[in-house]
Amino acid sequence: MPLLTRIRGPRDLDRLTLEELDRLAEEIRTFLVEAVSKTGGHLGPNLGVVELTLALHRVFESPRDKVLWDTGHQSYVHKLLTGRQDFSRLKMKGGLSGYPSQAESDHDVIENSHASTVLGWADGLAKANQLRKTGDHVVAVIGDGALTGGMAWEALNNIADARDRPLVIVVNDNERSYAPTIGGLASHLATLRTTDGYERFLARTKEVLERTPVVGRPLYDTLHGAKKGLKDFIAPQGMFEDLGLKYVGPIDGHDIEALESALTRAKGFGGPVIVHCLTEKGRGYQPALADEADRFHAVGKIHPDTGLPIASSGADWTSVFGEEMVKLGEEREDVVAITAAMLQPVGLDRFAKRFPDRVYDVGIAEQHGAVSAAGLAHGGVHPVFAVYATFLNRAFDQVLMDVALHKCGVTFVLDRAGITGTDGASHNGMWDMSILQVVPGLRLAAPRDADQVRAQLREAVEVTDAPTVVRFSKGAVGPAVPAVGRVGGMDVLREPGTDTPDVLLVSVGALAPMCLEIAGLLEKQGISTTVVDPRWVKPVDEAMAPLADKHRVVVTVEDNSRVGGVGSTIAQTLRDADLDMPLRDFGIPPRFLDHASRAEVMAEVGLTAPDIARQVTGLVSKLDGGYARSAADSVESARD
Repeated sequence: MPLLTRIRGPRDLDRLTLEELDRLAEEIRTFLVEAVSKTGGHLGPNLGVVELTLALHRVFESPRDKVLWDTGHQSYVHKLLTGRQDFSRLKMKGGLSGYPSQAESDHDVIENSHASTVLGWADGLAKANQLRKTGDHVVAVIGDGALTGGMAWEALNNIADARDRPLVIVVNDNERSYAPTIGGLASHLATLRTTDGYERFLARTKEVLERTPVVGRPLYDTLHGAKKGLKDFIAPQGMFEDLGLKYVGPIDGHDIEALESALTRAKGFGGPVIVHCLTEKGRGYQPALADEADRFHAVGKIHPDTGLPIASSGADWTSVFGEEMVKLGEEREDVVAITAAMLQPVGLDRFAKRFPDRVYDVGIAEQHGAVSAAGLAHGGVHPVFAVYATFLNRAFDQVLMDVALHKCGVTFVLDRAGITGTDGASHNGMWDMSILQVVPGLRLAAPRDADQVRAQLREAVEVTDAPTVVRFSKGAVGPAVPAVGRVGGMDVLREPGTDTPDVLLVSVGALAPMCLEIAGLLEKQGISTTVVDPRWVKPVDEAMAPLADKHRVVVTVEDNSRVGGVGSTIAQTLRDADLDMPLRDFGIPPRFLDHASRAEVMAEVGLTAPDIARQVTGLVSKLDGGYARSAADSVESARD
């Protein structure tokens, strides 16, 4: 009987021998490869933390003791050990989340999946435990990549301020975030990995000197008294100790016995302790270990034996951007690129290979990346900062006060904009077009297809006196959506076929095909529709109000929050032009959305052609004085 099937909770681990734990670790790795290859998910990070997770749950008593995971993509093993072994619908609707989830288990705490937050959470929980005198423990697991984030160091500064407040910080050091971790901290941790360690050095020195007549012992005492300097020289964990944090390690992160010993000592210390663990991302799975790019950080459906993808989804938005960046780089020496530890996921890997001196990986530090971009722009080059749309939220103040206020020509490229689906609430890029509306001078483009990504990226980098933003979706990019005309700077995608059209349908970004489908459904109801793509949704094109004035109804469709989004901005534009006409804005409701496929989430929030056509039909019918038949029946019959 496999050991894994006998594990229903962490305490089931207590009765296992070390030999059985090693066997369980191998079973878990086999399970992960087989399960994740069927669904896709974060494979490499979880293969690397098997023994570490086993040791954590043996030493600490979750859920009373809080085990917190930074980012959370390495929590699959934690899920397995806390009673969740059905991975058949991982990241799918009704299945397990790809991150910790409070709705799934009392063992889960942080579910935002944004890096560098765990130490702040841990600081707060430890303070609460101290105030309430609970005696419970807090354990924060943070990767070396996440330690490049400024929030982590802000938290460390506060954690170290209370040396009697128990808190265990586990640094999961695999030399990587997505790709290999870079920067000063990475170099420091590399030094810790490669040095022999002060304690072992001192032990050998003591052994030699105690055998030395007369001067041996006094010399040893002198050296021992100067151990701070020796530590900095031999094993510079002094950086952590200077903050007032006890340091343990480095520890072999795949040696369960050593891990348990270190964690037990840290647990009993009574103050903040850093346990530095060396792990191997992708451990035990050769295809992952052979993947130098990111060790199978995240995979789609793959063949478990080879690690090769089962099917290709064709060209995606990210690769289109990446290819155009290389072309821009060849044409313009002033174009440089910035990434926040995600060179490959945002499509800058080709640019980096072609122009290695013109790409800057700032680590998981979006705020610093935006400010650094302002400095680059002021220095005479044009930075392109490529980042997931959901992560730009973290740098809003810097976009506003450092880039826009100083009129810096910086281009932000937002990948995974709109509904992304399977990664859950924190990864949907549904806030960018709302929060960026308030930034004076900023210009925001929403390309509808690959051709427009190329064209609008080029338009963006021509702007030298203001920030520009180009945002696009996740996944495969569809066929080109041609324009049939132009009004001002806006593309007309469909003419109404009449001089007195009913509906002006404003299509934002990748939703253009759906908007054309909506127009087709409306036409079958005798409702004439103009479909227009503004291309640049901020500022609103000057031709928008005069064009709207030729229609009876304005409808906007966007994959962004309805609150403060493009629809709201166009409504304000119409009011400012003294146009009093019905406007319906369709978008994402202001709530956090559960993980599911993009199509399933779109259907759940009503962003489908039939749903929108039904409501627009009802609105036009009201203007005509009533319903000849129900809007729902009319649209459904049109579809049939």
